[in-house]
Amino acid sequence: MSDVRHVLVLPDRDAAEEAAEALGDRFGVREEPQLVRDALAGEDDAEDAQWLVVVEDPDARLDVAALDAFAGEWDGWREVP
Repeated sequence: MSDVRHVLVLPDRDAAEEAAEALGDRFGVREEPQLVRDALAGEDDAEDAQWLVVVEDPDARLDVAALDAFAGEWDGWREVP
């Protein structure tokens, strides 16, 4: 068993919340993803923040290409470590 974590970067909170909800249906993610606000450097306005959806994948079973496409549905991307 490996300790894999996927980070999806999404443009706003609404997109992050929708994606987090859809992850369970689409990928069978058991553990609820963590939502994290990621303020852009030098930006004070919450509207300019990106949101991260952190997905734990302890069995390394999620397809990274499918996650890339999934994040793209919300104009986001998967952070590559």
